[in-house]
Amino acid sequence: MPQRSEQKSEPIAIPAALQSAHDGFLRHMRLERSRSEHTLRAYSSDITNLLTYAIPRGAQTLEGIDLPLLRTWLMTLQESGLARTTLSRRSASIRSFLAWALRENLIDTNPAIRLQSPKREQRLPHVLQSNQIQRMFDAPPRTTNQGNADTQEPTAEERALADRNTLILELLYATAIRVGELVSLDIDSLDLDRRTLRVIGKGDKERTVPFGQPALNALDNWLRRSRPTLRNEHSGPALLLGKRGKRLDARQAREVVSKALADLGDTAARGPHALRHSAATHLLDRGADLRAVQEILGHSSLATTQLYTHVSVERLKESYQRAHPRA
Repeated sequence: MPQRSEQKSEPIAIPAALQSAHDGFLRHMRLERSRSEHTLRAYSSDITNLLTYAIPRGAQTLEGIDLPLLRTWLMTLQESGLARTTLSRRSASIRSFLAWALRENLIDTNPAIRLQSPKREQRLPHVLQSNQIQRMFDAPPRTTNQGNADTQEPTAEERALADRNTLILELLYATAIRVGELVSLDIDSLDLDRRTLRVIGKGDKERTVPFGQPALNALDNWLRRSRPTLRNEHSGPALLLGKRGKRLDARQAREVVSKALADLGDTAARGPHALRHSAATHLLDRGADLRAVQEILGHSSLATTQLYTHVSVERLKESYQRAHPRA
């Protein structure tokens, strides 16, 4: 029986008025709101998704996008099996887009004001136990395939990369900064005397974050003996360097953390955010003030930081269930 050839749908041409609004909104978010390229790509994808749904249904300008159309668009996405987090993000993007369009007098009313989207699932972040954190730091970072690495003396480059990997882990857990913030650090971001970092976070907001003695020791090893080994004419002021001497990128840092966590063997946690979650939770478990933790994390809303108090309560309940005779 002959197979049917798959028909590829032709891309929908976006009218000039809608394309202009799309581009103007992204320009506003980039220049005036200092949104990251990652966030801008998400906005662009979400708005384009709505426009390609709306155009065949008669919308040639923003005035053609009304509340019933927005509701059927969301319903169609929901029926396609899209995750609630993605649905929530897409509807939030459209609300921001149409609110901007109203301010720019591109529309007379904003239909998205009454648009309700599925609430995000409030998943509690995975948190490492203190003994897992300790084991992670006790294990020497590996930078080569196992092979004969145990019998050969490491090269100067391998030692430098091992020191860098240790520093990545120490700084992420000590400061609870995001991986993008970590790889953006320059040498002059450090104040070694005060043991603080100057971090540029989301929206180009600057904050100062403290770190402890273990991170200071890792910084000293890296700056004194290992960064000079990797440094070259491409290094510039970057604190963390890749194997070729250029600024370390976020993907490489994620790989270092994921490998260290995988080597623990008893956790499903992966990636830098696991260390950020764990640091925040451990601070609150040990009595840190919620607003101080908010400042360290760089959260604009205290409600976001309060998620970590929920984590602590869950851990408290688990301990109670295990230990209390009448639990």
